[in-house]
Amino acid sequence: MATMTLSEELTWRGFVNQSTFANITELDEKTRTFYHGFDASADSQTVGNLAGMMFDKVFMRHGYKAVVLAGGATSLIGDPGGKDKERVLQNEETIAHNIACAQEQLQKVFRGQQFTMVNNLDWTKTMSVLEFLRDIGKHFSMTSLVQRDYIAKRLGQGGAGISYTEFSYTLLQGMDFLHLFDTMDVTLQLGGADQWGNCLSGVDLIRRARAADTHVITMPLIINKATGKKFGKSEAGAVWLDPARTSPTQFYQFWINVDDESAEDYLKIYTELDKPSIDGIMAEHRHDPRQRVAQTRLALEVTQLVHGDDEARTAQDITAVLTGKKPVGELTDAALTAMRREVPAATLAADDGVVQALAKSGLAASTSEARQLLKDGAVYVNGQPATADTLAADQFQNGRLLLRKGKVLKNTALIERS
Repeated sequence: MATMTLSEELTWRGFVNQSTFANITELDEKTRTFYHGFDASADSQTVGNLAGMMFDKVFMRHGYKAVVLAGGATSLIGDPGGKDKERVLQNEETIAHNIACAQEQLQKVFRGQQFTMVNNLDWTKTMSVLEFLRDIGKHFSMTSLVQRDYIAKRLGQGGAGISYTEFSYTLLQGMDFLHLFDTMDVTLQLGGADQWGNCLSGVDLIRRARAADTHVITMPLIINKATGKKFGKSEAGAVWLDPARTSPTQFYQFWINVDDESAEDYLKIYTELDKPSIDGIMAEHRHDPRQRVAQTRLALEVTQLVHGDDEARTAQDITAVLTGKKPVGELTDAALTAMRREVPAATLAADDGVVQALAKSGLAASTSEARQLLKDGAVYVNGQPATADTLAADQFQNGRLLLRKGKVLKNTALIERS
């Protein structure tokens, strides 16, 4: 993106929401040190958090110094923003574990880039209540705080109320900015649109306590244009970066299945491909949308970024097999092992046929149900309709075949001969 300035690239990628700058071209005038905090309430980040990391990487590519803040203290309280009721508080050991997991994920996504990681528990755990009230609390006006949208909603008629613990969250976040301003010359905070008010707490605190100007820029929440819902939520819940929560194949297939309307936006947000590359991909995609060129490239790029080249290739191969674009017999041993974790798998005896395969794999609850499925023409072997119970030797490729119930890909099983 050498031909674009920082402000131009942020605008082109859709990363600009709100800012304290009169004009974001001020970002181009000099490099700064920024910080971006992340929540440590779970042991994995999600694709929503990944968008924030990609936001950071744009600044890093343009020479800005990055400070990534782990919310070891603030996660113990929980951000009340966007919540209708009090969060369940977690203990310090759980939060420390979550931070360690997040750090590993951040290092993968930021590989090749320098960043400093800090934990706000380090400068809050020894602070006394009196110090907090005298040095931080006195700079905040209750009038402006109770007018914050999420606080007003909780305090208003029908609201669940808000504890002093959650009410204090925004003061702690403001204190983070002040501490990093004092110790690391941080003058810019990045955040999501839902953090705008909390980010301003730091700007206001630094102005009052240090008579200095600092800035904030937030990125929009990523919305699925087809559904109007916050991006990154699947039927089963969040899409995680941890392979133990969302496998690399599931992760790859999540991106393969994004809608045409949003694919270009996601290529800009979730990859580092430049404008000519994305323009070329989209031109090819629009020529024949059925080939899903944009989604395929998106899935490969993001899976490589999060899980590495080997896992991305394995996910690509498994998906190609499940969609009939590649024979199951061509899977490598590593891909075959991964596939056994992705779909139901069964090993058949020499005389077992389709009915036994359906029952043993769990595609049918019983042999009688399996016989009915076969009779109804609802069974496919390697993508072809099964017309008899018998499985011929030539249907197996390197000792394996794919069995499917109906036309839904998720009802596919891997069948192997013993």
